[in-house]
Amino acid sequence: MNNYPADIVSKVPRTPCYVVDERALLRNLELLREVQQRACCKIVLALKGFAMFGVFPMIRQYLAGTAASSLHEARLGSEELGKEVHAYAPAFPPGDFEELLQYTSHITFNSFSEWHRFKPLVAKSAKEIHCGLRVNPEHSEVKVALYDPCAPRSRLGIRAEEFEGQDLDGITGLHFHTLCELNSDSLENTLAVVEEKFGPYLPQMKWVNFGGGHHITHPDYGVDRLCRLVSGFREKYGVEVYLEPGEAIALNTGFLVATVLDIVRNSMDIAILDTSAAAHMPDVLEMPYRPKIVGAGEPGELAHTYRLAGMTCLAGDVIGDYSFPEPLKPGSRVTFTDMAHYSMVKNNTFNGIRLPSIAIYRPASGKIEVIREFGYEDYRNRLS
Repeated sequence: MNNYPADIVSKVPRTPCYVVDERALLRNLELLREVQQRACCKIVLALKGFAMFGVFPMIRQYLAGTAASSLHEARLGSEELGKEVHAYAPAFPPGDFEELLQYTSHITFNSFSEWHRFKPLVAKSAKEIHCGLRVNPEHSEVKVALYDPCAPRSRLGIRAEEFEGQDLDGITGLHFHTLCELNSDSLENTLAVVEEKFGPYLPQMKWVNFGGGHHITHPDYGVDRLCRLVSGFREKYGVEVYLEPGEAIALNTGFLVATVLDIVRNSMDIAILDTSAAAHMPDVLEMPYRPKIVGAGEPGELAHTYRLAGMTCLAGDVIGDYSFPEPLKPGSRVTFTDMAHYSMVKNNTFNGIRLPSIAIYRPASGKIEVIREFGYEDYRNRLS
C-alpha cells in the first residue's frame, strides 16, 4: 500500500471517507488478467468482498463477471457490471428465486433438496441457467473457525457421502470454497482432497468453481503454482475453471481517512475519531485484526502513543494502540490503509453515525473525486 502523502489526504473534503486508488486497482486487475490468460480460466468478482460499482466500468474490462450471494447482489452485478453472474447462497428464499433467475448465468445450490425444489423453476426459465452444487471436501486450511467453511458441522456444501445414489441430471458444475486469505499451497492441498472425494463426478461436469479466498494479489502469493494447478485440473477433466475472489481484487487499493475529534486521558491518551471500528470497519472487531496507519508505529515505537477509538457508544469500539511522531490533536487526520474490501460492504449506521463518503483517487491528475456521500435519509430509510 502506498504511503499517501499529507497533501493527497488533505484533498479529501470531508471525513470519514473511503478512497480507492485507481492505479492500485488497475495493478490488481492486470495481474488477475494475466492469471486468466496463463491458466485459461475465468475470474469473477465476489461482491461480498467489494461492491463499489463506481469502478465496475474498469473491472468489466478485465474480469468475466461477478459472484453473488443474494438477489440484491445478483441484480447489482447484472445491472452495473454485466457479463456472467454466479449465484450461491446457503439457501435461497423461495420468494426471490424467480427474480434471481433473471440476473444469473450460473446458480450453485447448497443441498440436493434445494436443487430438487427449484429445478422445475430453472427448467421454465426463458434463459439458459448453468446449475451446480457446492461440495464440502471436509478439509480445513483456514485456522480461524469463524471463517472456516469446512469446520465440523458446517452448513456450507454437500459432503461426498451425500452424493451416493443421487441423480445429477441437470447439474453441469461443482463449486467448492475452502480458503480465506490463503496462498496457492492451500489450494493444492484442497484440490487433492476434492479429486479424491469427488473425482468420480468430475468427468460429468462442464465447469468447476474453485471459490474464493485466493490471495492472488498479495505480494507473497504463488501465482505460478496457481496457474499450474488450474491448468492441470482443467486439462485433466476437460472443464472450465472459475475463481471468485473478492479481497484479491481490492487488496491494498483503498484507504479510510478519519479526523481526530477529541483527546481524552484515562491512564493513557485516547484519541476519539469521527470513524468507528464497529460501524465503518467491522472486521477490526470481528476477525479481529489491527489495521495499518500511514506514518504510525507500534505503541511506544514513536514519540507519542494513543489509543484510537471510535465515536459510537459501544465500550469496545477501539481500533487499537498506535504511536505517532507528532502529537495528535482535534483536527488531525489519520489514514487507515487497505480499507477497500469488507468495509463498504459491511459498514452500518449504528448510533445513526454517518456512513463514510466514497471517493476515487486519480493519480494521473492527483485529484480525489467524491462519488457518493451519505446523510440522514440513508440512516432513516433503513428503519421504519
